[in-house]
Amino acid sequence: MVHDNRMIFQLLLSFACLILDIMAAAGVAAQEKDLEIALLRQQLRILERKANAKTRLSRPDKLILVALADKLKGVSQHFHDCLGQCVLLVRPDSLLKWHRELVRRKWTFQRPNVGGCPRLDGEREALIIRVARENPRMGYDKIQGELLKLGYDVDRITVRNVMRRHHLPPAPERGRGSWRTFLSHYRAQMLACDFFTIETIDLQTLYVLFFIELGSRQVHLAGCTPTPDSAWVTQQARQLVWHLSDQPPKMRFLIHDHDTKFSATFDNVFISEGIEIVLTPFQAPKANAVAERWVRSVRQECLDHVLMLNQRHLWSVLTEYTRYYNTARPHQGLNQQTPIPLSPSREGNIHCRDVLGGIIHDYYREAA
Repeated sequence: MVHDNRMIFQLLLSFACLILDIMAAAGVAAQEKDLEIALLRQQLRILERKANAKTRLSRPDKLILVALADKLKGVSQHFHDCLGQCVLLVRPDSLLKWHRELVRRKWTFQRPNVGGCPRLDGEREALIIRVARENPRMGYDKIQGELLKLGYDVDRITVRNVMRRHHLPPAPERGRGSWRTFLSHYRAQMLACDFFTIETIDLQTLYVLFFIELGSRQVHLAGCTPTPDSAWVTQQARQLVWHLSDQPPKMRFLIHDHDTKFSATFDNVFISEGIEIVLTPFQAPKANAVAERWVRSVRQECLDHVLMLNQRHLWSVLTEYTRYYNTARPHQGLNQQTPIPLSPSREGNIHCRDVLGGIIHDYYREAA
């Protein structure tokens, strides 16, 4: 009984809505009726398509609905009422959003290509960055002048843009000095020394004294002994000073640690030659990093692969390795150059020379 009453009520409600639609249609002009019919038919097609396959509204569907609704708006005085009656698939907010999107696309256009500066090639950009980094006190104008001197006509604004793109500040900020830059001016006049030990095959401890130039990385092997007393160390210092006196540039500083083997007599040998002694802090091997790096090299490349028989054998091995290190071993800190520079040749046959019985292979070209 309740079900029958509900059905009768729904039937009466539908009949009343139909009468109201007929009355509303009677007061609508013929042009508006045609637009409403077209709009409703379009929605029916969309509903049929969605019934077969559950798909979202495509862009053409949205475009047609917005265009018909816009036309209906232009001919109707009661647009909001008609819109609510005719557009049944979507909410009015969605329809307005689609319309705003169409308007935005209408006013989006490609800017005409009016020319401008040509794109900077990679070679010029790399050169600008190199000059700016190697000359921190150079401004935009001076960098432009340097490039002009090299045959590159680059605008000042281009130099500024390239530096900004690579996060390089202008000259006042970029020109601040650092300890690394400051010390690099005196690196060629610095000398460092240190000891390291090696155990022979019968477990005898031998001490090796060496000096290394911080600028060229050239190693001077002073000597090796089982008893490095003050007299022996001082004598090695005198021999080194005699050897360096005839070689430019003149050394100004000597770096060593607080080892008791470096006595006051040892320091006086260098002080008498105008060389200032610089002591590293206690337990700070990084303060004498260049000397420590050579110890690591000689151990990894030479001493770890040979059993030392005695003091004479150790001296022979170290002499041969030091000669190879100074004249033939490329050094990363010197841009793959050797401590004693060589003139590379691209002519002649390539040969291999065995160092230390084949532990190290040295490649060279046969002289023409």
